[in-house]
Amino acid sequence: MNVKKIVFPTDFSSLSDAALAHATALARESQARLLIVHVQEPPLAYAGGEMYYGVPEPDTAEITRMLEAVVPTSSDVPYEHHLLTGDPAEGIVRLATEQNADLIVMGTHGRTGLRRLLMGSVAEAVVRRAPCPVLTFKATEGAPAKA
Repeated sequence: MNVKKIVFPTDFSSLSDAALAHATALARESQARLLIVHVQEPPLAYAGGEMYYGVPEPDTAEITRMLEAVVPTSSDVPYEHHLLTGDPAEGIVRLATEQNADLIVMGTHGRTGLRRLLMGSVAEAVVRRAPCPVLTFKATEGAPAKA
C-alpha cells in the first residue's frame, strides 16, 4: 500500500494519544504526512424565545491550542493541523476525501449495547463512509489507553 497522507482524528482523550503513537509509526514507516484533525461540534440550543438556554460555546482559541499541542510522537514525521466544525464523522470523512487521504487512523472507545445506542459511534460512521481504509485502535479493557 502506497500511503502518502494519513488522517488522524483526535478528541483529546488518552485513547487518542495512544492511537497517535500508531499513526506516527505508520506515517514514519511510509514517509507519509499526518493530517491531525479535531472536529468541533456546533453548540446546541434548548427551547426558544424567552425559554432559550444556550449551551456555552466552546472556546475556539483553547481548542486550537489543544489541537496544536497534538504532534506526532516522532519529530521526523511531517504534519498539519485541521480544526473543523460540524458532525465529527462527516468532518473526518470530508477531510479524507478532500485531501485524497490514503488511510485514517483513529481511536475507538469500543462502546457496545445501550451506551453505543445513546452515544453513537464516530468510528463506526467513519468506517462506513470513508473513501479509504480505516485503522481503528481500541485500548484493551482494564489497561490504560496511553501509549
